Amino acid sequence: HMPGYYNAIINGVSTVMISYSSWNGVKMHTNYDLITGFLKNTLKFRGFVISDWQGLDRITSPPHANYSHSVQLGIHAGIDMVMVPYNYTEFIDVLTYQVKNSIIPMSRIDDAVKRILRVKFQMGLFEKPIADTSFVHELGSKGHRELAREAVRKSLVLLKNGAPDDKPVLPLPKKAPKVLVAGSHADNLGYQ
Repeated sequence: HMPGYYNAIINGVSTVMISYSSWNGVKMHTNYDLITGFLKNTLKFRGFVISDWQGLDRITSPPHANYSHSVQLGIHAGIDMVMVPYNYTEFIDVLTYQVKNSIIPMSRIDDAVKRILRVKFQMGLFEKPIADTSFVHELGSKGHRELAREAVRKSLVLLKNGAPDDKPVLPLPKKAPKVLVAGSHADNLGYQ
């Protein structure tokens, strides 16, 4: 999987979003070795790293338990911009407290600000801060939906059946007895 990512970084991708997953038992949002050590230092990534939605909240189980520790671990790991859904005032208070009390060094905040501002300057957001709204009427249009369907068709996941002597699961028979589709997005075509 790595060649595509290497190529994106070599060609100057501006942002990288951290996933909810874990690697070797370490939540990605807290993985200093991968975010700062590998991505920023080894690969020389110059853009900014953004958390996933509620990424810091989901570091712990149950979510949001020991939130101040999650903020500390995420920022220390190298997350530069945090997508804080509902508790943004708590996030600001926790981060401010940790910086004022040297739990998170100001140099870490300076690095994040430098990275974010660099991308904003490269994108021209200081010269033209307002987005072009002339194409807003096309959002959700038939053409957009067709393009989304094409993207789905071209990005299907191939599943492998079990051993040859097992009864194959795929392809599903046209009259399959029952198929369970589970999860919070199971009945939402927009998320599928």
